[in-house]
Amino acid sequence: MSRVSKTGKCVDRSSIRIFLEKQNKIAESCDDMISFTIGEPDFQTPPNIVEAAIQALSEGKTKYAPNSGIPELRKAISEDLERTHGVHYDPETEIVITPSGMDTLRLAAMAILDDDEEMIVNDPCWANHPNHSKIAHGKPVLVPVHEEDNFFYNLEELEKYVNEKTKAILLNSPNNPTGGVISHEALCAFCDFCKKHDLLVISDEVYYNIIFDGLKFYSPAMIEGMKDRVIISQSFSKTYAMTGWRLAYAAGPADIIEAIGRLNENSISCVNTFVQWAGVEAIKGTRKYIDSMVKEFENRRNIVYEGINAIDGLSCVKPQGAFYAFVNIKKTGLSAEEFATRLLEEKHVGMVPGTGFGASGEGFVRLSYATSTDNIRDGIKRMGEFVESLKK
Repeated sequence: MSRVSKTGKCVDRSSIRIFLEKQNKIAESCDDMISFTIGEPDFQTPPNIVEAAIQALSEGKTKYAPNSGIPELRKAISEDLERTHGVHYDPETEIVITPSGMDTLRLAAMAILDDDEEMIVNDPCWANHPNHSKIAHGKPVLVPVHEEDNFFYNLEELEKYVNEKTKAILLNSPNNPTGGVISHEALCAFCDFCKKHDLLVISDEVYYNIIFDGLKFYSPAMIEGMKDRVIISQSFSKTYAMTGWRLAYAAGPADIIEAIGRLNENSISCVNTFVQWAGVEAIKGTRKYIDSMVKEFENRRNIVYEGINAIDGLSCVKPQGAFYAFVNIKKTGLSAEEFATRLLEEKHVGMVPGTGFGASGEGFVRLSYATSTDNIRDGIKRMGEFVESLKK
């Protein structure tokens, strides 16, 4: 009898973390490593948020919080969603505070999937998305998405993957790993598809504030007739540069949120209290730091897009949000793993092979531009040199 359960064996490690470890090992013996690997803002948490946490600590806000989160934070989130989404969520019954976006996604899958029920996930996708269905004893069904569709679902192809066991579908816009943002027209068609097949939607909206070119963010919850079938997963990590704080939330139908709350209670009891007070300030305080960060990400996006497409043999679709570019390397003749490994070893530039996000990521590598413009320019220069060396 195995000492490790099937659940303990069912998930793989993140390829992002594996490649980061390779990068860090090489970096021990060099001083010129450039990392395009991890998806973490390189900005510090805004000072007003830090001060709010310090004040909460000094005021003794260090005891257990309500299982679903402090009322002040749930109310602030409700008001923020009404402002950004135009949809009202009852802070008492339709919002629950969680310790991370990752945990929100896992709890949502556990709340809605029974044994062997299926959730559709786009391929390529963030590496953890399929694992949440597995942990919930459900089945992730990976559906290939294509560059020509901006890496979102082709609904005609999607029909082939729906059956009597299909209960939910995942949507991630702005997208990791591609930087794509779903258009309003495509989203409406997607929502019609979900209504037709009576599907629940887990909407991973962690990057919803990081969007470029004056585009407007659209959530499936904003589309008529969809609020009752959408579970929003949102995190403070990316928008507010709070990756190490571990704070997030779910918003959705009361019955599902209640289930997520019970699962959350039996997992962590509650999210640490003083961090929740910092979350209130993040939402209600000044946006000048956030706006400045997004503006800088857009500037970096422009440098990446122009630089990559200037290299003979590489290309990428223009990212519209988040802070990733999904670089097409097919003309080099190398696999994604070979390209990323050799670039790391020969040029000391770290990227993640597209296959780390699913089989359909073959022929691509993910570039995270959550680093300085100097690093971006130098890294792209080295990429160009590497690609040129392949022609000799």
